[in-house]
Amino acid sequence: MLVLGAGGTGGYFGGRLADTGADVTFWCAARGRHCCANAACASAARSAMRTLAVATVTVEDLAALPPFDLVVLSCKAYDLDGAIAAIAPAVGPDTAVLPILNGLLHYDALDARFGRARVLGGLCFISATLGADGAIVHMGRPASLTFGLREGNADAGVLRKLAAACAAAGVDHLLAPDIARAQWIKFSFMAALAAGTCLMRASVGGIVASEGARRSWPRCTTSALAVAAAEGQPVAPDEVATARGHLTRAGSTVTASMLRDLQAGARVEALQIVGDMVHRAHRAGLAVPRLAAAWVHLQAYEATRAAG
Repeated sequence: MLVLGAGGTGGYFGGRLADTGADVTFWCAARGRHCCANAACASAARSAMRTLAVATVTVEDLAALPPFDLVVLSCKAYDLDGAIAAIAPAVGPDTAVLPILNGLLHYDALDARFGRARVLGGLCFISATLGADGAIVHMGRPASLTFGLREGNADAGVLRKLAAACAAAGVDHLLAPDIARAQWIKFSFMAALAAGTCLMRASVGGIVASEGARRSWPRCTTSALAVAAAEGQPVAPDEVATARGHLTRAGSTVTASMLRDLQAGARVEALQIVGDMVHRAHRAGLAVPRLAAAWVHLQAYEATRAAG
């Protein structure tokens, strides 16, 4: 297995799998820079670090190696073009590609480059980052992988092997019978959370404590759910209730990772999450004013950042 993206997400999951003997190799742009030569992952239960020795390769190395059976993409969605170019030498006729990026926009490009039959469906939940020393710090919230076959995929058994490796490593995972449903559940509520917390520059608790928020704040979620339904992926009532509970919890410190990136002055996945949701809404003839306002806000942030 090749993992592209050795930051908080790829480094954590890949490191956990490597720790129990799975054959995991990390791609890195330059040895010693975020390449997990000393990948570290944290146990949520112990909040303790352990160091893992894993194999790393550069672009030059990949050209000399045989193709991998599975390539896991865990880069930021805005780095997709570079990621596609980087993994191309590792993809052979029987290689499966599993993206665990945010959103859904990346599938068009991956299908076009590698063929829909080999691009699998995936997503993850994790709160992790790189520490000042380059170690991967898991924040202690639950971390899980979900993956499954998309319509048109060829099933070569690679996902069953991945599920077995996750089980051996104690990684929370789901081999989903309907990956599109799982992806739309996450995409809907991620878009609402990102739009709301970035627009308001506040946590869920900070928003719901504000006057009028309990009437206006849920409309971000309602709009995203309407888009999901228009795309043929309505979110089930029990899932809606669970997500609304998280998004309206008094005192909650939860924010979107996009807000944390924005506050750090970093690039954000604005197009891939909020922008794509707004574009899908407009194509379906849906008015989504709060999501649209957040999309304008995020574009202005990115323009200001680029100019500065």
